[in-house]
Amino acid sequence: MIKKTALAAALAAAFASTPALAQEDLRAEMRALREEVQRLRAELDAVKKATPAVTTSTTAIAPIQPASTQTSVASTTSAQPVAVVSASTPEATEAATRLFGYGEISFSRPHDAAQAQATVGRVVLGLGHQFNDRTKIVTELEVENAVVSADDQGEVAIEQAYVEHQINDGLAVKAGLYLIPLGYLNESHEPPNYFGVKRNFVETAIIPTTWREVGIGLTGNADFGLRWDAGVTTGFDLTKWDASDAEALESPLGAVHQEGQFAKAGNLALYAAVNYNGQPGLNLGAGVFIGDVAQKQPDFASPDARLTLAETHARWTPGNWDLSALYAVGSFSNVEQFNLTQVGNPYPVPKRFDGWYAQAGYKAWAQGDYSLLPFIRYEQFNTARKYDDALAQFGYAPQATEAVVTAGASFKLHPQVVLKADYQWFRENSSRDVFNLGIGFAY
Repeated sequence: MIKKTALAAALAAAFASTPALAQEDLRAEMRALREEVQRLRAELDAVKKATPAVTTSTTAIAPIQPASTQTSVASTTSAQPVAVVSASTPEATEAATRLFGYGEISFSRPHDAAQAQATVGRVVLGLGHQFNDRTKIVTELEVENAVVSADDQGEVAIEQAYVEHQINDGLAVKAGLYLIPLGYLNESHEPPNYFGVKRNFVETAIIPTTWREVGIGLTGNADFGLRWDAGVTTGFDLTKWDASDAEALESPLGAVHQEGQFAKAGNLALYAAVNYNGQPGLNLGAGVFIGDVAQKQPDFASPDARLTLAETHARWTPGNWDLSALYAVGSFSNVEQFNLTQVGNPYPVPKRFDGWYAQAGYKAWAQGDYSLLPFIRYEQFNTARKYDDALAQFGYAPQATEAVVTAGASFKLHPQVVLKADYQWFRENSSRDVFNLGIGFAY
């Protein structure tokens, strides 16, 4: 301040002692000096204003993870990927690399103690990158049953690998290998997000969770709470059907899915889904997937074979309650000629398969991050409810409908870390009754 005062006094003295022409020169220099000071001050103000935006831009980007349509007591907090600013990105304020994932470990004890087993069901490692506020990539690597080799039952698979671009606030497009938005579990299958140690039968045997296809899709959101999805993708390959393998009876679509591995694409499929979330605690939705499944293979006996899979679902979470229900039905058409070539094998292609469940959960206790959530679920499913009429003369009859009651509880150490226990009763085959324990996490 003293220096500024001395400078001003010196300038004033010089100004008073100079001729008129010199005074004009000094005035011009002082005007230039003032303008320079104002310019520097404006730049400093701009930097100060920009500093908070730089700080938040690396953390305010939406979490990179599969979109979920559900809001439930079982999933009160979504997994938050860990953000790591990419050092190699030219503009680190607009880009972030994110780590996320989930895992589950379970123990099952049926009536026969010799059949008890424990397994690391799956561990999924996710890596995403947000290039800017509109474009991101998502990748997930899944390892099932702990060990992968030619001599064991483990599996390594790419669960997702896609690019997503936000066209505007209400519309996004994605392309690559991604999850089909049917049902509740297929898009939101992390263990803290669902009740029970194991995923329910309807959304594994009928809807083959986790189910992904290679394709391109659109997702839109309306202001009144409606989300819609539509796209074109690869489909199922019925030429893979093995009528002698019981896997075909466990999950008809699980037996013929392609998972993005050299997927035959002679026939593509279409899907569409809607979800309404306009009322707090309420979700209503439905979806359909349809496409030919012969994949234009020249020697396949049913070249016009076709699949249709449809589902509808509802969830209501009043207070501490979590009430949900889902129905799914699938059908193969134009498969009669193929089935006739398989006569003598035990598992022909079904004409219809379906299932439904109703579930109730309740947050009985909560303190801090801890919570206790008992639940009960009733479900019915049939993976071969009906065969083509032509098979009746060869002694083929529909399978019996299985009914399962599952009752248990989830104890959360944290919204994303859960301990689970349940017991399952099977109506048709009580030898399958089983007690389950599990650990699940997501991050």
